[in-house]
Amino acid sequence: MPAAWEEAVTAYARHLTSERGLAEPTVRAYVGDVTHLAQHLTRPGRDHPAGGRGPAALTLTDLRSWLAEMQAQGLARSTLARRGSAVRGFTAWLVRSGRAEEDPGLRLASAKPRRALPVPLEQQQARALLEGLGEDPEPAEEGTRSEEAIAVRRRDAAMLEVLYATGIRVAELCGLDAGDIDEERRVLRVLGKGGKERVVPLGRPAHEALRTWLDGAREQLAGPASGEAVFLGVRGRRIDPRTVRRVVHDRVREVTGAPDVGPHGLRHSAATHLLDGGADLRAVQELLGHASLGTTQIYTHVSNERLRRAFDQAHPRA
Repeated sequence: MPAAWEEAVTAYARHLTSERGLAEPTVRAYVGDVTHLAQHLTRPGRDHPAGGRGPAALTLTDLRSWLAEMQAQGLARSTLARRGSAVRGFTAWLVRSGRAEEDPGLRLASAKPRRALPVPLEQQQARALLEGLGEDPEPAEEGTRSEEAIAVRRRDAAMLEVLYATGIRVAELCGLDAGDIDEERRVLRVLGKGGKERVVPLGRPAHEALRTWLDGAREQLAGPASGEAVFLGVRGRRIDPRTVRRVVHDRVREVTGAPDVGPHGLRHSAATHLLDGGADLRAVQELLGHASLGTTQIYTHVSNERLRRAFDQAHPRA
C-alpha cells in the first residue's frame, strides 16, 4: 500500500481506538474495509488518481467503482452496506482531520441490507427448554455421578436461564464477574457494547439457577485461572462464546419442533416474549442495551406476525 494510504489508515485506526473508544474487533473490521478500498484503487493497471496520490484525492467515482466491483463479485448486501458505512466514516474523518477538503462519502448511496426477521422460540418451547435443566445427570454404570458432570449441567442451566431471562448478549454473559451480581436487588450489572454499563433484572428461576451453580457447583470447575468469572469452562478458565453457543444449540435441539437457535436466538426470544406480554418498547430497548429504538422495533414486527398467525388460526371470522 502506498505511503500516503499507509499513514492515513494507521492514523484512522488510532482515532477509532483512542478517540472513539471502539473495541479492537470493530477497529479491525473498519480498517480492513478501508484497506480493501485502498487495494482496489492501487491495483496495477488501475487509473485512479487516489491510488497514487492517496486518500485526499478520493472521488465519488472511486467509491462507486469499488462498490460496483464487489457487487459484481456477488458479495452480500449486508457486506456492501457495512463496507460502504465504514468508508463513509473514513472520508468524513479525512475532512475533519485536515487530510482532505471534500467528503465524497456524503453522496455515496450504500445498499441497505435485507433484515431477516428473527425466528424466536415459542413460549412453550422456551419452557420445555428450561424445565428440568437443573436435574443432575443419571448415575454412571458403577452407581456414581461425576461431580464435574453435575457441575457442567448446573452451569448450563444457569447460563440458559440467565440468557433467556435477561436477553443479554453472549459476550456479556461470558464477561460477568461475581461482583456484577446484586443478590439483594436480584439484578445483574452488564458491560455492553462500547463499554456501556446497564443493569438488568433477574427473574426468580434464573436467580435460583445461578445460585445453584455458584453455591458448590462452580468450585468443581474452578482453578488458578478462574478469577472472579461467574461462568467457567471445564478447564477452569472464563467460559468463551464458542462454548456457550455450542451448549445452547445442543440444548435447543432437544426441544421438539424448536428452530435451531443459539444465544442470540434466546435474546430474540426474550425480547419477543416481553412484547407479547405487553412490555413497553422503551423498556425492552433499555433491557437489551440497544443504542437505537429502531433496532428494538424489529421485534415488534415479529410479535405482530405471531399475533396474525394466532388470529388466522383461532378466529372464526379470520
